[in-house]
Amino acid sequence: MYIRDTIAAVSTPPGNGGIGIIRVSGDQAAAVGNTVFTSVSDGGLVSHRFSFGTIRDAATGEMVDEAMAVYMRSPRSYTREDVLELHCHGGWLVVERVLALVLACGVRLADPGEFTRRAFLNGRIDLIQAEAVMDIIASKSEAALQLAQRQREGALSKRIDEVRECLLQALALVEAYIDFPEDDLGQTDEVAIAASVDSAQTMITDLLATFEEGRIVREGISVLIAGKPNAGKSSLLNRLLNENRAIVTHIPGTTRDIIEETISFEGLAIRFLDTAGIRHTNDLVEQEGINRTMEKVPQADLILAVFDGSREFSQEDQMLLDALAECRIIAVVNKSDLPQRLVLPAANRFLATVMVTALSGDGVDSLKQTVCRQFLHISATDSREFISLSRARHRDALVSADVYLSRFCAGLPERNLELLALDLRGALDSVGTVTGQTATDDVLDRIFSSFCIGK
Repeated sequence: MYIRDTIAAVSTPPGNGGIGIIRVSGDQAAAVGNTVFTSVSDGGLVSHRFSFGTIRDAATGEMVDEAMAVYMRSPRSYTREDVLELHCHGGWLVVERVLALVLACGVRLADPGEFTRRAFLNGRIDLIQAEAVMDIIASKSEAALQLAQRQREGALSKRIDEVRECLLQALALVEAYIDFPEDDLGQTDEVAIAASVDSAQTMITDLLATFEEGRIVREGISVLIAGKPNAGKSSLLNRLLNENRAIVTHIPGTTRDIIEETISFEGLAIRFLDTAGIRHTNDLVEQEGINRTMEKVPQADLILAVFDGSREFSQEDQMLLDALAECRIIAVVNKSDLPQRLVLPAANRFLATVMVTALSGDGVDSLKQTVCRQFLHISATDSREFISLSRARHRDALVSADVYLSRFCAGLPERNLELLALDLRGALDSVGTVTGQTATDDVLDRIFSSFCIGK
């Protein structure tokens, strides 16, 4: 339920910083500004212009901070309500005191995502664009940022609207014959209805085909580095990250816990996990590290199985392959600068085999490119034109719509108009949840609760 009261929150991250921003939205925004902020000019707050002045405690007259204030009159604001932003110094105590003065004016603290929720409810953005706002904030790669920006600009929304328009055209024809039951569904209109539904279903199918790649662009991938002790896993991680993140020694079993770090390469966020070497051991601490490795294996999108190319294939190497039997694996043959003695069995089970020298970095860029090629068929530049599903919510809604349309197509020859209309309405409702036309309050609560409080 949308209650048109006035809300406020800190919109900058917690902690000390150069600037702290307190955002206010609602009918009382201007009154709050006039109460807590005094401009050095006589003009006071003018819509969409910054003013310099002081923030004071109205009860005591004490100056809390020098600040900038900007007032944005409805509807030309983020929420399409009256909005006030106070830009003060970013120390946490200053920000908290300013927020307390604002709340003392009778406004309430905003819920998570409530500013963006109001932007959605007031028709400034749809639900895809609202989710894209959070994706922009959370982007970990150039491709993810570009995809989120495209969705915020409405590229995916436009495609969804095209699907809805086809379904509305078909439904209008079906309901016209329901309203005039004395008329039989004509051949021409049946063809037109079938064509509209076919167009909608084709667009849905095309969008569903983009989901896995869109999800990977948005979320990135998890790549687990596995191998026997002293195969060079930690040295490889350090080279992949270009920093000495993991401890490297000649002593087997140095890595006991899982080390996780994320890089961006060719527009893709890649989270690397360096793990304990897999082998038989009586060391309880090392065994716990191996157990944690095995728990992470099913969760990884890809495994880099690291082998020591200067040594013959061993029982521990076979133990590694047995443990990774159901995984997608790239074989990484390390120490390629030394005489090679390794012969890998069943090479066809690997997605690729890459030769590297972790200590010098030779072959590491080729390895990164090989990893990216397993997941992406677009480049960071191409993603500027990439219209894609990237959230499971969108996919599930379109899968549901596709089920309704398949049932519609199967029932069209029987010409039961009421059932046909029911299937079309079901498809429309499913498609409408993507952009928010038919989203329930529970869906909205679930989406916006994941936002930060000041957004």
